[in-house]
Amino acid sequence: MADTSSPTPSSATAPAARRSWADTFRVYTEPASLRMLALGFSAGLPLVLVLGTLSFWLRKAGIDRSTIGYLSWVGLVYTGKWIWSPLVDRLPLPGLTRLLGRRRSWLLLAQGLVIAGLLGMAWVDPQQSLNPVIWCALAVAFGSATQDIALDAYRIESADAERQAALVATYQTGYRIAMIWAGAGVLWLVALGLQAGAGDYQREAWSFAYMVMAASMLVGVVTVLLSPEPAAKAITPARNAAEWLQEALVAPFADFIGRYGWNAALILALIGIYRISDVVMGIMANPFYVDMGYTEAEVASVSKIFGVIMTLVGAFIGGVISMRIGVMRVLMLGAVLSAGSNLLFAWLATRGHDLVGLIAVVSADNLAGGIASAAFIAYMSSLTNVNYSATQYALFSSMMMALPKWIAGFSGVYVDHFGYAQFFVSTALLGVPALVLVWLASRITPVPGRS
Repeated sequence: MADTSSPTPSSATAPAARRSWADTFRVYTEPASLRMLALGFSAGLPLVLVLGTLSFWLRKAGIDRSTIGYLSWVGLVYTGKWIWSPLVDRLPLPGLTRLLGRRRSWLLLAQGLVIAGLLGMAWVDPQQSLNPVIWCALAVAFGSATQDIALDAYRIESADAERQAALVATYQTGYRIAMIWAGAGVLWLVALGLQAGAGDYQREAWSFAYMVMAASMLVGVVTVLLSPEPAAKAITPARNAAEWLQEALVAPFADFIGRYGWNAALILALIGIYRISDVVMGIMANPFYVDMGYTEAEVASVSKIFGVIMTLVGAFIGGVISMRIGVMRVLMLGAVLSAGSNLLFAWLATRGHDLVGLIAVVSADNLAGGIASAAFIAYMSSLTNVNYSATQYALFSSMMMALPKWIAGFSGVYVDHFGYAQFFVSTALLGVPALVLVWLASRITPVPGRS
């Protein structure tokens, strides 16, 4: 018998024909949606600081583009989170789990690791020694990935499948607000901390900014402490280690493959390449701004604030129309817009320092990214069985980043050899296969999760 409480593809990907517009918008004011706003902030902050703002910092510190590209492989930590997701899904933490519950205890532990890693990054200078920065960034990435595992499970278990698109939209809103703070906020703090006549790069200014970012993670900590634990699924204690491994590692993947058969390969292929054009392009975005002569204030205002606001608009639009017309149609729209917007960056690369052009391109790119992200996260959520929510979603989100992050590591080398314009055109072409896979996946009959 199907578990009617689990987020199934049939309910999450189909349009909600009987829902009025008033009911559609009212979902965004429910407590579960508001909690995801704050928790989305906690999720977005560390990701930007190790995979976005860090590249700007390193370029200002004189680190070459090839090295910056290779350092983006820190993001591969996120692609391996399915390996330890069964522990997050099932392993209780001594003391914490009894007080907070399984999901909230893991969230709190992960947030503590992120804070420690950010403080470590604040205390070292990449100009003097790059290795400590890398190790601290890896700690932040590991803590952030673990937080994502617990948070995705918390989100999926906090509301029914019909509300997942709304939870994704509010999560994305909090996430993008964090991107403003971790992007524009850092650059503003650095600009305020720069001392006249002391040069364009000052470690103390960056150190102060990253310490403020570490303190900002308290938003997530407080939210976890004040939030209710979702209703826990009963877990039968394993009689031995082999039985535990079967339930924790094998069963979640067997459930997904059992439901979709050979179609599972098609679904995983779609997940693996859907965001490839965005991710590969994004690694070189900050070095591009620096090399085109845009100042910290210009990047902060246009890319880190105005652009993120456009992403919020896109996420809201994506969440609403997904509930009205279905996720698969919005997935196709998002894939077209995301790949096409990279061509605008290729045009911008021929303009030099063009602030008006930057505003237009960033606006279009972030609007497209917001629409695509809202639909894509809702789609992946719809594929999970609530009995294995953390492990299955971790598998999907890991595959989403694996190939794009690996290819992105060579982005600096590519730009050095062929230039920014050709690089952006190439990233747009990378998105073409996603269009074919979305069309094929839309023909798959949804299979509910088992109870």
